[in-house]
Amino acid sequence: MPQPNAANVKSIKIAIVGAGSVGVTTAYALLLDGLAADIVLIDIDKNRALGEVMDLSHAAHFAQARVRVGDYEDCADAAAVVITAGVNQKPGQTRLDLVKTNYRLFRDVVPRIAQHAPDTILVVATNPVDVLTHAAYHISGFPLERVIGSGTAMDTTRFRHELGKHFGVNPRNVHAIIVGEHGDSQLPVWSLATISGMRLRDYCKAASIEYNESALEACAKRTKEAAYEIIQRKGKTNYGVASVLVSILQPIVTNSDAIMTVSRVGTYGGIEDVALSMPCKLNRHGAYQDVPLLLSESEEAALRRSALSIKEVLTALEG
Repeated sequence: MPQPNAANVKSIKIAIVGAGSVGVTTAYALLLDGLAADIVLIDIDKNRALGEVMDLSHAAHFAQARVRVGDYEDCADAAAVVITAGVNQKPGQTRLDLVKTNYRLFRDVVPRIAQHAPDTILVVATNPVDVLTHAAYHISGFPLERVIGSGTAMDTTRFRHELGKHFGVNPRNVHAIIVGEHGDSQLPVWSLATISGMRLRDYCKAASIEYNESALEACAKRTKEAAYEIIQRKGKTNYGVASVLVSILQPIVTNSDAIMTVSRVGTYGGIEDVALSMPCKLNRHGAYQDVPLLLSESEEAALRRSALSIKEVLTALEG
């Protein structure tokens, strides 16, 4: 993916709201990537944020960027503001269990960002990300394209990793996506999954290997349960999601029109005003769904169920 030139880097600011594990790891990944000259870390616990910045500044010695503690006014002129603040998912807890606490937080945080950075792009990472992307859109008053949730970008990465292991190929050569909710109702788009330009069944035939549906379904199951497995063992996820957040920020900063599965408010499966993930084109103006995804009939039905599950939470929240 193209990198910004040195002249442009000098003007690029990215703010991160939330100095927890995901926020700090994202700041570190941004430092190493060289994507921004000014990285601002905002947190209610300024002392903790300062400690993180002091530590990050030692890594910044090897990068061309400044990392600093800031407040919401420091979001001004940021190319993007990443929201990672919120209560963490606990072992045994679903993402949707988090909604009420983190929704209240967003009602406080988002207006402050919008006040000081009315032209920025909001990138939401806090879970449940689809519900909170919807909240950020309505609270901020921003255009649809400028409120983006990390959505199933992480799930798509995990899915390609699982399929790559199964077929014995590099995950970068597996073209397969997860759409819908970043959560339990997510769906793998089997009808469009390819390796070497061939649908999986055709690839297996050409490679003289068995097309094992149950094994493939197990790949999808491991993808869906990956976060729960990690949280059960270490109490959080941070490295994978931080790398995905940087991959979302890259086309925004470089205006490179990359296509990623990110969450955006829209109408899905006939369900209006919900946020969930579909392939979107990302550039400096935000996220755009230029081309409809050609899903099979069963996948369309599954997408509708995913949209309905999110809509139910939104309805309960608004009630």
